[in-house]
Order: sequence, then C-alpha cells, then structure tokens
Amino acid sequence: MDDLTTNLVGRLNVGDMLTRTAWRGPEKLAVVAGERRCTYAELNAATNRLANALAQAGYARGDVLGLVSGNSLEFLVTYYACAKLGVVCVPANLGWKAPELGYALQHSRARGVVVESQLLPLVHGAVDGLDAIGEIVVAPGTGEPWEPAGAPDHHALDAFVAGASAAEPEAYVEDRDALTYLYTSGTTSAPKGVVSSHLAVYVESLSAPLVLRLDHDDRAVAMMPLFHTAQLNGFTSGLIHMGGTTHLLRAFDPGVLLQTIEREGITQIFGLPMMYRALLEHPDVGTRDLSSLRLALYAMAPMPDTDLERAMEVLGCDFALGFGQTEMNPLTTIFRPEHQLSHPGSVGTAVHNVQVAIMDGDGTLLPRGESGEIVYRGPHAMEGYLRDEAATTAAFAGGWFHSGDVGHLDADGLLWFEDRRKDVIKTGGENVASIEVEKALYEAEPRIQDVVAIGLPHERWTEAITAVVVIEPGSGLTEQDVLDAAAGRLAGFKRPKRAVIVEEMPRTATGKIQKNVLRDTLQDLYAS
Repeated sequence: MDDLTTNLVGRLNVGDMLTRTAWRGPEKLAVVAGERRCTYAELNAATNRLANALAQAGYARGDVLGLVSGNSLEFLVTYYACAKLGVVCVPANLGWKAPELGYALQHSRARGVVVESQLLPLVHGAVDGLDAIGEIVVAPGTGEPWEPAGAPDHHALDAFVAGASAAEPEAYVEDRDALTYLYTSGTTSAPKGVVSSHLAVYVESLSAPLVLRLDHDDRAVAMMPLFHTAQLNGFTSGLIHMGGTTHLLRAFDPGVLLQTIEREGITQIFGLPMMYRALLEHPDVGTRDLSSLRLALYAMAPMPDTDLERAMEVLGCDFALGFGQTEMNPLTTIFRPEHQLSHPGSVGTAVHNVQVAIMDGDGTLLPRGESGEIVYRGPHAMEGYLRDEAATTAAFAGGWFHSGDVGHLDADGLLWFEDRRKDVIKTGGENVASIEVEKALYEAEPRIQDVVAIGLPHERWTEAITAVVVIEPGSGLTEQDVLDAAAGRLAGFKRPKRAVIVEEMPRTATGKIQKNVLRDTLQDLYAS
C-alpha cells in the first residue's frame, strides 16, 4: 500500500466528518440559509466540486486560501473543501478594514480568496499590491449579481466549479496539518495567526456534542459569525458531525430569531448575554411558541443572575455557558445547566479531553482556592502561532498553554474566571477584577444596559476604577445613580471613581467589548 491509501483509511480530517455524515444520512437536512435548504448529500457534493476545482487550479496540501464571507452556505462549502484537500483556510473577520485583511492574507501567504460579492470592495482594497493573490473566486452573496467583465483573475463560483467532479477528492493530509489560521484581535500587538490542526478541531467536534448532548435530531441557529471559532468549531462543526441541522442567520435580530425558533422547531441557540436580554425585551417573546427549545448557550461572560433567572423562566429551557479561547479551538470548560443556579458566576468544569489548572508566576501549579493564571493541556490546543516562535514558546512554557486569564478552581472543581490578566485594575496598591465590578453594577442597577470597568491613569491611585455605562433608553440614569449603586454592593477600594455614560460600546465583530479602545479614548479623564 502507498502512503495515500493508508492515510485515507485512518486519518483525522475535518472534511471527512462531513463525508461520513453524508454517508450515514444523505437525505437529512443539513443547512438552511434563507430560502435555500440543503441536504447532507447536496452539501457534500457541493464541497467536493469546489475541492476538485481547487485541485484542478493547482491547490494542494499546505497551500492557503482566504475566505471572506458572512454566515452562508458557501462559507461551509469552502471550509470543508479546504479541509478535504489539506489546504489551509483563513476565514476573515468581517469587522476588519482593508489593511487588516491585507495583513492576514500577506502574513498567511494566501494564494487566493473566496469572497461573497458584497464584500469584493473590501477584498480589492486588501489585495492591492499583494502579488501572491492569484485568483479571486466570487460567491453570489447578498449584493447585486456580479459580472466578471474586465477581471481576468476573478471567477464566479458557479463557473469555477463547472465541470468539476462531485466524487470524493483523494489527498494526503496529516492529522496535525493546519486546518485554519485564525487571527486574533490584535488589541495589544499585530494580530497573531493561530494554527489550528485537523486533530484539534476533530477532537473538539467530539467533545462539544458529548458534553452538550447534541445529536442528529437537534436543529440549531447559527447567528454568531462563522469566522469566529466559537460558532464554527465550538458548535457548528460538532453539530454537522452529529448530523443535525444548522439554520444560518447573517446577524442577530431578536424578532427573526423568535420567528425561526417557532417555525423551524429550533432546539438549540447560541448567543451573547446581551442578545438574550434583547430577546427577553422583544414584544413577541410572549406570543411565540418556544417549546421546542432544549438548550440555550451563551459565551464571552457570565450572565447577570437576574437576566439568567428571567431567561430560564421565559424560554423554558436549559442554559449553559461555553468558555475558552481561539488557541484552544475553543472550548475548555462548560458551565453546565445543573450548575447555573447553584454556582452563579462560575465558568464551569473542564470538557472532556482538556485539563485545567492554575499556575503562579513561577510556573508552580496552585491548589484549589488560590488565584493565578489559568492554564490548559489537551488535544484541543493550537499547534502554535504562525511564524512567531517566541510567542509560541511563551504560550507553551512549562508544558501548559498559558491563557492570559486569571482565575481559581473551587472545592467542587469549578473554574472561576476573575479577569483577563491585562484587565485587572491596579488601584491604590490593590488588584481589583474588572468583572467583579461589572457584575455588581449589573445586579444593583437594572437601568444599566451595558457596563465595563477599566483602570485609567490617576496621580493618586495609579489606576482609577472607572465604569463605562450604556443606559436603558429613556431611563434617566445618571452618573451619581451608578456610583450610588456601586456603594451598596462593593467595598470602598473596589468602587468606581467615575461613571462615564456613553451611547454605545466599541465592539469586535463577535460582540466583545474592546476595553483597550475605551482605555485609549478615556486615558486623560483624570488628567485635571
């Protein structure tokens, strides 16, 4: 037997997950995207045609393809086509501007791009001056029909795959070959390319369904962006592996979501805490039949207790928090339904295949109850940072992946996230976790819609705790109201010195509030 034959029999390839699901249930509904409904046989055939067309165009193991797309059928087809060939996929964050996209394409050494038509201006701005980009394949998207006139290096997707075989492509791919390069936000330095292997994502796609009890009968809404690891690797790839149905939404709209749950009998949703608050405030929430919902997942941060209890009552389903990060592809712990009310504020227990520990600054593992850096081991971990040996070495120091998060394990083995290490506020000789201040304000003042706590330069305090607040429209909440709410919940040294009321928070494309932007914008607040 040759190496390819052996490889095809026993490898761990994320593309093969789709192949095997389509083999088991070819007529099962795989994806719903607007008016388009696609079975697993159809999804797999479209994926194979693109993979074979890419192979005909010269793409092979280790080549890199950019992917600039919203939540669409073409996103999934491209992702799985790359996997089957061993081509590395680089999904673009749609919050990027042209220079950021250009950096990712250049740094990853992409040789081509698949892009939805409405996003072509972004790609054109990004690839200007990049000689390595050979072809741009244009998917239909949401814009006007695209015509290739005068663009010889551009190809309509339908034309690109025309005549390509729907048979399974046969390509040699190692288990630890790169599946994707996912670029971090780059809030403190140039974005880092996280090298995610087939093995890591394959094992992750087994861990998530196991702990969340996903199966082929589940029907899930994907409204978080697929270019983000939480939606793509944390939930969607696992559901496809199990043979469930994914309903793609291009953005969060509470009215559309409620309608979709009722019409399609949705069993599982995944969103941010602020999305659940918006869902509960929508006028249709009491009139829609939501009885099909089994599980509501949330991420990024624990939900305020009052919001969580109300959401559980109104939606009538289990809730669970997924916690992790891109470098772990991404799930490390799950705050399970049975712990939601008994351990409010925790981020849960380790998922299968991941060890969680707490480490001090000297590399010593700490006992339960002591705070330090959260570190991980397990096959979910990235292979490293692309072309950044120093950052990779630092991240893997002592044989553990260093998360950059601060937390502790309690006596029951649940993990408590205290803060990002860079977000701990050093004030008057004390360290204060920003998340503790935020949680207290959420609970104390229901007129607060969004709040973050940041440390700003201060002559006396070194860093002054400052609350940045978005208030409920028409509520009349004042700065003094916020400070009074803090006084009733927090020790003196943990209370904000000021509360800055803003109309909206700066956010990443995945909804995470950019505290670094707020710190930069407000750095002179106490200068006088």
